[in-house]
Formats: sequence, structure tokens, C-alpha cells
Amino acid sequence: MTTPSARDWQWQLPDPFTANITVTPADTDRLGHANNVVYVQWMEDISWAHIESLGMTWELHQAHGKAMAIVRTEIDYLAPAHAGDQLVLATWLTDFDGRLRSSRQFQLVRPADGRTLITAQCRHVCIDIHNQKPVRVPPSVCELIRAGLVKKT
Repeated sequence: MTTPSARDWQWQLPDPFTANITVTPADTDRLGHANNVVYVQWMEDISWAHIESLGMTWELHQAHGKAMAIVRTEIDYLAPAHAGDQLVLATWLTDFDGRLRSSRQFQLVRPADGRTLITAQCRHVCIDIHNQKPVRVPPSVCELIRAGLVKKT
């Protein structure tokens, strides 16, 4: 049996940015499944890879002195992952108010059995890197975020 590729998967939203993940023994906890902290790390890693692919590099953030900071994360754990599992994590930029706030969604799947393991959403606010206070998103970054928003069908 052939497992579907990221392109073939039935995603919650169209055109995901994806990353392949292999669960290692170090990723697991005392219960024998991937620890919740690891899921958060995978979400952070794919988020950075996604925005960098859109041109929002850390250097650009530093040049503006502004970055998007997570203010809320919601994760629904639907099924466990175990050491050796081959997973695909997908993400989408789903909302942007054009000023301060944006949102991102995630879906983690195990193609071997067709299970979605987690769904998640993060909300972000643009902050000044130096004083950590909310500030408007720079216009050039607004353009990059808008260009990266998922086109919902």
C-alpha cells in the first residue's frame, strides 16, 4: 500500500505548507507517546520555516524591530504519535487584521493509518522587539502576510 504524499492528503484547508516529521524516542514521554511539548516545538519550527519561505526572515524582523508573538495557542489532541511514526505537519496563515493580529492553523497527520493526530490554532500580535509592547505591523510585512494567507474555498 502506498501512503499519500502531502499533496494528496485531505487537508482541512487548501495549499498547506508542510513538513515531514519522524517521531524519535526522545520525543516521547512516560506514557510512550509524543510529549505535548514536542508538538508545540514542531509547530514553532514549521511556523518559522513557513514565514521565512514567504520572505519574513528573522533579519527582516530585526531590521523593523518588530515580530509576531504568540498570545494564544489551542491544541486538540485527537490521537497519539509514537516513536518511529512518520508524520506530516501542515500549517496555514488563516487571518490577518491588517494592523496587529494574525492567526495560523495546524494539522498533524499520520498517513500510514489516515489519522489526524492534532489540530491547532495560534493567534499572534505584532510586538516591538525591544520593549515587547504591541505595535502595528510594518507595511512591507503586511504585504507578505497577505500574500501568504490561505485562500479558503
